[in-house]
Amino acid sequence: MGASVKFSTRGKRQKASFAEINVTPFVDVMLVLLVIFMVTAPMMTTGISLDLPHGDGQAMEESDRAVDISIDAKSKIYLGDATIQPEALVKKLKAMQKSNPDLKIVISGDRATSYGQVIELMSLLRLAGISKVGLKTGDMVDTEVLTKNSQIKKK
Repeated sequence: MGASVKFSTRGKRQKASFAEINVTPFVDVMLVLLVIFMVTAPMMTTGISLDLPHGDGQAMEESDRAVDISIDAKSKIYLGDATIQPEALVKKLKAMQKSNPDLKIVISGDRATSYGQVIELMSLLRLAGISKVGLKTGDMVDTEVLTKNSQIKKK
């Protein structure tokens, strides 16, 4: 752990080079960077604010490679973060389909969006030639809570 000492032929001491690298500062910097990324990563979530319905289906494989299309409560359609008109959406998706024939789409519909609007969006996707479509939902909710809430609303 320390520097070694060499003796020369004349009896004088010479310091040998220190050949070990101290990794403690490197580890400290890496841990600080890790904490910074762990704190900021959830804040970097892009998209629009939607109140997604809850479901208990399985997650789509490779959903991070899927294109996210959203409908908000006011029936605005978003491709990623940008608002887009239905005609422009079809054109853009056709172009994307040409470059990636295995294109996957995930539809995120706000809870207040009607079922018919989601179906209209799905028919637009069919016009664009998209066949792999998934529906995004929120986290799974306990069925007992849902049953109690529906019974309260009936009363």
